[in-house]
Amino acid sequence: MRIRGTFPIALAVVAVAAALALAVQLRKSAPPEPARLLPGADAFFYVNLSWVRRANGGKPWFPVMHDPEYERFIQQTGFDFESDLDQAAFAVHYPESWPAGGTGGSAPEPRFSEVFTGRFDGTKCLAYLRQTARSIENYNSIDIFTIPLEGRTFRVAILNVDTVAASNHEDAGVIHGIVDRSRRLASPFAGPAFLRRYYKNVQLASPVWTIARVVPSAPQFSGWTMLFPRPADLVASASYNPLHLPLRAGALHVRVEAWADSDNDARTIADKSNLYLTMFRSAEISVGTAGTDADVKAFFDSLQVHQEDHRAILVATLPTTIFHKLVESPVPLEIQPQPAPPVSSSKSH
Repeated sequence: MRIRGTFPIALAVVAVAAALALAVQLRKSAPPEPARLLPGADAFFYVNLSWVRRANGGKPWFPVMHDPEYERFIQQTGFDFESDLDQAAFAVHYPESWPAGGTGGSAPEPRFSEVFTGRFDGTKCLAYLRQTARSIENYNSIDIFTIPLEGRTFRVAILNVDTVAASNHEDAGVIHGIVDRSRRLASPFAGPAFLRRYYKNVQLASPVWTIARVVPSAPQFSGWTMLFPRPADLVASASYNPLHLPLRAGALHVRVEAWADSDNDARTIADKSNLYLTMFRSAEISVGTAGTDADVKAFFDSLQVHQEDHRAILVATLPTTIFHKLVESPVPLEIQPQPAPPVSSSKSH
């Protein structure tokens, strides 16, 4: 009788443990939370800057000069992209007029939606947004600030203490959807269908990746016709392999997959890519390599392209010392943000 009474309890414990283990595995293979909040789109880009800073001893990678405009932005919002931004996820909406259509509606050029996580000063950010917004809409207990910017409608919403969403899509339903998703419990099955379809091909723990539909006949892809005979889906990611700590001794393993509609298209992409690589290496040999940086040369030497069914795959190894050489360059970078939007005296809720 004791065995009969204990068995169901043990079985229930095992079932719960298995369910928890499955949930953990699903979360590991799911896109990052900021990306899962994004709307449906035609391309996605993600970068984890907190991971990069941790791997680099807490230091930013590039020295940046603050012009007066950007310095005023920091003072007014308390937010500095260099040190305070942790993760950024972008959705790109192609115009509906492009071949095969896009998610950008009637806009003549691509539109963008973003989700940022980091350290925000809520009081300062709210004051800044209220000052610059043309109107304020309260949706699902979240204020959405509408800001006119370069002839477009730019909407911003503070989702919680460490997450901000924005979109310049003309349809307000796009940012409404982001707000709705942020109010639900996180799910490993959430996120746009196009993103979920290909995210499993992103390398494990990649701090930067992109998933995009390449439309070679569209104006913004005019240079891609040399490689892509027809539209294809692109998955590019870079995973970090620390040979030694700190970051300057490691390498980024780059992998780019072009998912074509047929084996023949994939073969064409792979063959053309290998042809360009062969031409580049021949030119490099003909002019000599005495002055070539060793790390740059190692990167190009590591480039390999091959075909697997309807995929053309490029792999390469990028030494992270290349980035540190850029950091140590005597010419610093300069941030030049867009002009501040005009302050409107009329506010509406």
